[in-house]
Amino acid sequence: MKLGSLKQGGRDGTLIVVSRDLTRAVAATGIAPTLQAALDDWSNAAPRLNALSEALNAGTAEGAFALDVAALAAPLPRAYEFVDGSAYLPHVERVRRARGAEVPESFYVDPLMYQATSAGFYGPRDPILARSEEWGIDLEAEVVVVTDDVPMGVTPADAAKHIQLVGLVNDVSLRGLIPGELAKGFGFLQSKPRSALSPVFVTPDELGDAWQGEKLHLPMRTWINGKWFGEAECGVDMQFDFAQLVAHAAKTRPLSAGAIVGSGTIANEDTSKGASCLAEQRTVETLRDGKPSTPFLKFGDSVRIEVTDAAGDSIFGAIEQVVTKQGG
Repeated sequence: MKLGSLKQGGRDGTLIVVSRDLTRAVAATGIAPTLQAALDDWSNAAPRLNALSEALNAGTAEGAFALDVAALAAPLPRAYEFVDGSAYLPHVERVRRARGAEVPESFYVDPLMYQATSAGFYGPRDPILARSEEWGIDLEAEVVVVTDDVPMGVTPADAAKHIQLVGLVNDVSLRGLIPGELAKGFGFLQSKPRSALSPVFVTPDELGDAWQGEKLHLPMRTWINGKWFGEAECGVDMQFDFAQLVAHAAKTRPLSAGAIVGSGTIANEDTSKGASCLAEQRTVETLRDGKPSTPFLKFGDSVRIEVTDAAGDSIFGAIEQVVTKQGG
């Protein structure tokens, strides 16, 4: 099934079930008022939501309406937790090689991860707000999963059972602010503003054969100002699968229902497939030409992030955003 949230009913939106072809929807408030409420009681809510989804796709759901993506909030307008990994090591390897540094051996057995901003997410058509282009505004196209309650110390095998939804995120980064923050040795803060989530999240069974080994095996398609930017394969070169990432996050603490776990920027060893963030493209250019030539995003630039199935149909809907000056 596919789930989304309308921009109404309060800060956490109103839960809707969305048709497989992303054209119709039906309110699910008779089951749970919000997606977070559904996740809090997932074992009871999921079967009822699935039955409503089947009725919607069969054309028999009462109260169905045409879906307007512009009316959607993020599926989870705010979440208790968002932890983001860096599971695609070709990106890490290139970045370090560009500055003459080696990748520590521990990176191949212990995931990189940080605590990200979760108090608010942009909807799929909301602008990327920033106060200055000098901050180095960048997109980062990633896959995310959403869990139910995850116990502390869960094994990767058991962690897989707690993955209930899959979606996309544009994990916005301000590259110009990152070096100074990391130099303090205390992680990201100002350099990681709000991110945008895909129009819908889907249950793993909705992905069919594209969901194997706790990975999404489809290309991540990105465009900047309407021009193709990349289609890196999500299931290739992912050093740690989502079960391993969830287990890593839960090593010393439980995760609350509705926790979002990100893959990190999709990147392949094969650079002919383009990139999923500007920093990756600029690193490739630096290694090839001695300096980057692709600029970071400017006010008025647009980005589009989408994953399609083998038939070319959108699975999660597209994230489409315009970079906008805060207050402008």
